Amino acid sequence: MKFRQQSRTFILGAAAVALACASFCACSGSKTEIAEKPKYLWMCGEANFDRFSNKDTITYYLEKAKETGFNNIVVDVKPIEGKVLYKSKLVPELTCVDSLVVERDWDYLQYVLDEAHRLGMKVTASACVFPIGSSWWQKGLCYEDSTFDGRTCLEYRPDGTMEDIRTNKTKVAAFLNPVRQDSRDYAMSVLSEIVSNYDIDGLALDYCRFPDMESDFSSESREAFEQTIGSTVENWPADIFTYDAEGTVVPGKHYNDWLAFRAGVLCDFITNVSDSMKTIKPGLELNYWAGSWIHAIEKNGQNWASPRSEWCKKYPYGSDAYQKAGFAPALDNFIVGAYLERVYGPDDNESVEYALNRADSIIMGDCHVIGSIQSINHSANESDPHNLTNAVKCCLENSEGLMVFDVVHIINRDQWSQIKKGIDDYESVATAKN
Repeated sequence: MKFRQQSRTFILGAAAVALACASFCACSGSKTEIAEKPKYLWMCGEANFDRFSNKDTITYYLEKAKETGFNNIVVDVKPIEGKVLYKSKLVPELTCVDSLVVERDWDYLQYVLDEAHRLGMKVTASACVFPIGSSWWQKGLCYEDSTFDGRTCLEYRPDGTMEDIRTNKTKVAAFLNPVRQDSRDYAMSVLSEIVSNYDIDGLALDYCRFPDMESDFSSESREAFEQTIGSTVENWPADIFTYDAEGTVVPGKHYNDWLAFRAGVLCDFITNVSDSMKTIKPGLELNYWAGSWIHAIEKNGQNWASPRSEWCKKYPYGSDAYQKAGFAPALDNFIVGAYLERVYGPDDNESVEYALNRADSIIMGDCHVIGSIQSINHSANESDPHNLTNAVKCCLENSEGLMVFDVVHIINRDQWSQIKKGIDDYESVATAKN
């Protein structure tokens, strides 16, 4: 931790010098020399599977993104099905989404890289870390490869039964159990292949979490938990929690320890990813997206805050162990999901502005905070203070960058001009100040 803090102090000092130089250049009339904030456009693998099945379309929309003001493309190359959108020696290529079949004789990730870099944009590769199949469609790697039998999450259901997540169609995906070492090793091998084989600028960890509170209650997780707390759980899983008649969780005596244990599993994994990926590719930016509502995602094990922040102590599950599981120091950029409809309101906990300010306060400078919005949450009405243009400006005003999800929504709703106006309005003010 001390090394990370000293390194960050050096980086911040260097950034200050760079900003001073940028300001001098701005005064000399060179707008391009102003320190530019990252502006990410997210490209979901499944939602754009058909549209981006040919090169010309990819080129067209990358050029459109550049014209709009984006300078970083996030390309999803490992969707929840567990297969990939690049040429891999470890994982089968994704050629079918729903009933649509697309077989490329070219490398999707490499083409996006070549075109984005030609345009002067950075590329961040995003991977769904622990999902290994679509439970809704009952398709994906874990349904085809028996190697993954017994490695997916075992869920403790409200009726008291245990169920393999692969058979539950209500789940967003079939997840590997993050507690298992073989799950973490597999995930690490996939990430390592991407970073080793492609000249990406950043790596984004998506779905790097537990699926929900119901996971994981396998014997492997029980053993690991008991080793962590140094005692045997006499009544499993009742000593963790039970359910009432409405299916609501009723905490047991080990409930807080359990939440801290799961958060610790993810913190350790993310820290290892950071160390390993930067060994392979020094200078790589590690990114992590999560919802801004940190107080409500303890069920997923996602403590994205600084381990110095005591935010969790305000909630019943808060503990010293949960606090220490904050993984912000392992990241370069935390992309805070402010997927909210209202934009401004520093005291409105349902506003984008509030979400960004809170994230900044509990990250405590351990990494950069990038504000992200979902474009479909905002209107095109210029008189609406919560419109898309204002949402874009709010992220740039109140965080260290912008991410907009997803290109499919922008295309379908023709939102390019609204986003461009938000970026241009912000940067014109920034230029005037410098």
